[in-house]
Amino acid sequence: MFKGFKDFLMRGNVVDLAVAVVIGSAFTAIVTAFTNGLIKPLISTIGGTDAANGLGYQIFDNNKATFLDFGGVINAAINFALVAAVVYFVIVMPVKKVQERRKRGQEPGPSEPTDVELLIEIRDLLRAQHQRGNDRD
Repeated sequence: MFKGFKDFLMRGNVVDLAVAVVIGSAFTAIVTAFTNGLIKPLISTIGGTDAANGLGYQIFDNNKATFLDFGGVINAAINFALVAAVVYFVIVMPVKKVQERRKRGQEPGPSEPTDVELLIEIRDLLRAQHQRGNDRD
């Protein structure tokens, strides 16, 4: 039971999907809180045309919608870099090491279907195809 589950997890596309969905959404919340709570206030101390807005430039003084928020862009870039680093070092590198060991034969790879399993699958497909043919008549 656990070998089948391990084989399922070690497929490349499943690992990629898990990284994108689970780690991407869960860890992003932590990093966003870190960058918004600690990094962005530090960036905002640099100031711009209005220190209350942080690092940026107000194009038209009477229109707040024209504020170019450079601090927010820098904050988002730091956020992305932190998430990407954690995903790479915690998920991607260990999976690559396991895949390399499998290539060298140190660890068994996903089990291949047996001849009997393949024959059963072929039989079932032929039976389904034959039943569809009879349904049309």
